[in-house]
Amino acid sequence: MDKARPSIKDLHARLSQGETKSVDLTQQSLDHAKNSDSLGTLFLSLREGRAMAAAEAADQRAKQGKRLGPLDGIPIAIKDNIVMKDEVATCGSQFLRDYVSPYDSHVVGKLKEAGAVIIGKTNLDEFAMGSSNEHSAYGVVRNPWDRDRVPGGSSGASAVCVAAGIAPLSLGSETGGSVRQPASFCGVVGVKPTYGRVSRYGLVAFASSLDQIGPFSWWVEDAALLLQVIAGRDERDSTSAAQAVDDYPQTIQKPIDGLRVGLVRDFTATDLDAAAEKNFSTAVEAIRGLGAKTVEVSLPHLKYAVGCYYVINSAEASANLARFDGVRYTSRSKDHGNLKDLFVNSRTQGFGVEVKRRIMLGTYVLSAGYYDAYYGKACKIRHLIREDFIKAFAKCDVILTPTSPCEAFPLGAKLENPLQMYLSDVFTASINLAGLPAVSVPSGFSEQGLPFGLQIIAPDFAEGRALGVAHHYQQSTDWKDMRP
Repeated sequence: MDKARPSIKDLHARLSQGETKSVDLTQQSLDHAKNSDSLGTLFLSLREGRAMAAAEAADQRAKQGKRLGPLDGIPIAIKDNIVMKDEVATCGSQFLRDYVSPYDSHVVGKLKEAGAVIIGKTNLDEFAMGSSNEHSAYGVVRNPWDRDRVPGGSSGASAVCVAAGIAPLSLGSETGGSVRQPASFCGVVGVKPTYGRVSRYGLVAFASSLDQIGPFSWWVEDAALLLQVIAGRDERDSTSAAQAVDDYPQTIQKPIDGLRVGLVRDFTATDLDAAAEKNFSTAVEAIRGLGAKTVEVSLPHLKYAVGCYYVINSAEASANLARFDGVRYTSRSKDHGNLKDLFVNSRTQGFGVEVKRRIMLGTYVLSAGYYDAYYGKACKIRHLIREDFIKAFAKCDVILTPTSPCEAFPLGAKLENPLQMYLSDVFTASINLAGLPAVSVPSGFSEQGLPFGLQIIAPDFAEGRALGVAHHYQQSTDWKDMRP
């Protein structure tokens, strides 16, 4: 894609008027993807033949005046834990290196119906467990603003794909911040929808009560458009909400004058980098300048969020990953003399260090004698955190926080200290615990030229409200004109 970063609306107009073709856009994306070695292992698979065939079909529909909508013919990349029929879905793991999905996920089906051209599957921390995209079995991903820095995780490659201009849209997944934190580190827009707003059917499960699929884009209006396409009830996912989907592209145009914006006093106790704190204060002033009114809100149980989150996500990971045993659809160890050896050796060889850490922690907190002390208590704290948000939203319409406590950190800086890595989720994990929607929008740069993100949190199913604040803020700032 060109450095001007045209919006999907602009690209759609060019396609409809015959100024360009989908095959041209798709070829540009594929060429850029194939020449992205400086960004590390960005793609785990490229769909060159199938993508070009889809682009040709989109051009044929355009010629016949039968376009399927604004995403018809638009290139998009998807994270490799979202399955696609007849395509490999590795989840960044050696365990699934040969797994080919026999079906489409819900979101892939929606993208195909909309005519979007899926160019490939992006890298990720193994089974989406990580905050730096350094835990993939297939290599690290590098930040386009500084190749020696992480892009964030686990959806770092999907964020880089948009930030580097390879594709205007991508999809990632969230469990505790894996869309919003990479969006912040890479200077793009990332959306975490309400739990149940987007079907998880075909998303390889990490922590089922926390996981959600979300969009990346350069422009907030494009994220709104993509969310519009993939949101909605899906009978194949029992947690999918039946609530009607708002017209997000229309909703974001509403002015935010008079909107009540909550500022959380409890965040002052967190380990927030001085530069990130200064950036956040500047962003708040800009939001006030748009006519919003700030009020102070309290989330008293927020200090327990990271610990609570890692107990719950590890417990659910332990249960979900039990299916990967070397017997069914995963790689199998050749070193076994009996069934027990097959299980143990396959899992020992197939899983990476971080995945093993989560499985062991999760198995421990679910074990007899420790269940009530850890998992049971974490579930009670989770309920209190959600209640805190409900009370806060009685006083405000949205809540603002930094997306991350710091700028993108150097590659390798936190690999030997898992606790420091986990603290990267200090501003994001509580949102997944509460099931709320949130948006990260670029909010400026550090002295080192690295992006920061502003997080906008909204009540259940008020994605349009959060996107609207993000849209007006983005349009009022110069950050959107910066390029890696």
